[in-house]
Amino acid sequence: MKIEQIYTGCLAQGAYYIESEGEVAIIDPLREVKDYIAQAEENNAKIKYIFETHFHADFVSGHVTLSKETGAPIVYGPTAKPSFDAIIATDGQEFKLGKITIKALHTPGHTMESTTYLLKDENGKDHAIFSGDTLFLGDVGRPDLAQKAANMTMEDLAGLSFDSLRNKIMPLADDVIVYPGHGAGSACGKNMMKETVDTLGNQKQMNYALRADMTKEEFVKEVTEGLLPPPKYFPLNVKMNKEGYAHIDDVIAKGAQALSSDDFEAAANETEALVLDVRHQSDFVKGHIPRSIFIGLKGGFAPWVGALIADVKQPLLLVVDEGNEEEAITRLSRVGFDNTIGYLKGGFAAWKSSGKQTDDLLSISAETFKDRLEANKDIPVFDVRKEGEFIAGHIEGANFTPLDDLNKYLSEFPEEEPFYMHCAGGYRSVIAASILKSRGIHNMIDIAGGMGAIKQVGIPVSDFVCPSTLKK
Repeated sequence: MKIEQIYTGCLAQGAYYIESEGEVAIIDPLREVKDYIAQAEENNAKIKYIFETHFHADFVSGHVTLSKETGAPIVYGPTAKPSFDAIIATDGQEFKLGKITIKALHTPGHTMESTTYLLKDENGKDHAIFSGDTLFLGDVGRPDLAQKAANMTMEDLAGLSFDSLRNKIMPLADDVIVYPGHGAGSACGKNMMKETVDTLGNQKQMNYALRADMTKEEFVKEVTEGLLPPPKYFPLNVKMNKEGYAHIDDVIAKGAQALSSDDFEAAANETEALVLDVRHQSDFVKGHIPRSIFIGLKGGFAPWVGALIADVKQPLLLVVDEGNEEEAITRLSRVGFDNTIGYLKGGFAAWKSSGKQTDDLLSISAETFKDRLEANKDIPVFDVRKEGEFIAGHIEGANFTPLDDLNKYLSEFPEEEPFYMHCAGGYRSVIAASILKSRGIHNMIDIAGGMGAIKQVGIPVSDFVCPSTLKK
């Protein structure tokens, strides 16, 4: 028996390759499926099943393409109603894979069709669970994503999650291994551990949602408290996962069109495409195409694209370092953005050498900012990090304007007076600055290195603020 977790850091997502006696099951595959097929072929094995734990909201799964390429059936849990052929397992239904067995445990709560897959070894002993978004390490799946589809409140769904955990998962032995669908950084939960594999016994000790003495009312309250609004692209990804989507090879072929500077400019004007600059933030700061949006490949690229652009049908034109074109298009497709229509041939250097208009972003070191702050304590500072980060430590008097909801705060930025922006390390503040510049606000100054650099130079930070005082 072989179990491999295939973890994708950008999405904080775990897919799984399971093999026994030449038969393979894939659980929650990524959209690009060639590696799964190649691995099975290399092992002289055949993909027999594709298991989906639920209709994913935060990424487009590779189930449809993988099934077409291999002939392996897609398996969902009870109540799932996909638009394509699939096996809809009954609660407790077992699937043989070589010498092992995979048993479907219906665990509704995160969504109504959510299913945990229990792997039994060749001796029939419970060995591991693949819990999808039902059980994370340190947390459980948020219960507010499927309310409309289920015609239920998030409290109702949280109650179902409580029952699923107590009746289906917690009775399992402590040595059962937990392989979750996501880890820390995913928007599908709020309190996930950085580890990606654990034992169920340890989770019973560490996970707040698995306390043995917890009442359902306590569970519902704790699970539903502090949930941030889900990214706007989530329902669109659910729709693609339920109804199907284009083959990723076709998406890449359409997007990998090298455009000259003139053709790139014409395409931007004629199609109303958004120019997305995916280079490193330091390169964007030095120079970029006016009104382009920066979201760098080297950060949390795909989730930020989904959260900030939202409409998966938005046409995109890419400014990308040479050699990274296919990677950018692939990572966009993972979150359903299939409408890349080309990239700038020769990158920003070609645009600049063609004599076309450019823009840049004023960025200063934390040392320079410290000098300016000491000279004037009242200079306007805007912190674009998340609420928890702001509460944990911020510059005294800083304005809280989180990147996720930046559009709600546009009226708060000074119209003419220079203002300063920062995040934790410099990635998100440049994203925020690019968004503001695209809306005609140009008087910002980025603090390079963000809060990390700010602390290093000894700028005092406040380590507490009452959440009720934060503007929403």
